[in-house]
Amino acid sequence: MSIFKRLRDLTMSNVNALIDKAEDPIKMTDQYLRDMQEDLEEAEKAVAAQIALEKRFKQLYEEQAALVQKRDEQANLAAQNKNIDLARRALEEKKGAEQKAAEYKASWDQNKAAADRLREKLDEMRRQFTELKNKRETLVARANAAKAQSEINKAMSGFGSDSAMSGLKRMEEKVLQMEAHAEATDELNGAKGKSLDQEFEALGKDKAVEDELAALMKKYES
Repeated sequence: MSIFKRLRDLTMSNVNALIDKAEDPIKMTDQYLRDMQEDLEEAEKAVAAQIALEKRFKQLYEEQAALVQKRDEQANLAAQNKNIDLARRALEEKKGAEQKAAEYKASWDQNKAAADRLREKLDEMRRQFTELKNKRETLVARANAAKAQSEINKAMSGFGSDSAMSGLKRMEEKVLQMEAHAEATDELNGAKGKSLDQEFEALGKDKAVEDELAALMKKYES
């Protein structure tokens, strides 16, 4: 299986669709993060190997190109010194080095193009991995908010229910009964506790009010 299978099969649109359908989107996201992390590690190794291959062919090409330059200079030097055999040998090696240089250059270009494509795919995988990590943080925040809202709704569901209100009404009636009983007990205790002098004093106060009332009414008789 290709090391870039997540880039092909698990694009962010597909990941988002699967997460939306999952019973536990956070667990699903964590699983995809683990999968993508493993693929990233494989991809990084593959890209590193491809880059090393690219650099190796570049080095071989540069070595042969340098040899071509060197044998060309040597052939010219041998020709200047009238050494035909030495000049011929230098030119023969120059030609062989040119052939190798051309082969290495082609391999270098090919592997460089492959390395560049892998770098682009690796950058895309990293971008999607970062996007998924950010989505996970958002999902966690949303899940926690939803959980808190559910708990609040659950607590509030019975707050204004008929059973709660009827229970509160019964408690109120009971408190009123207790208060009435306390007041009645207080009055009985007060009546029982009056002394003879207190009763005559109250009687005198009542007579004084009646006398004042009679005088007031007589004042306005016609």
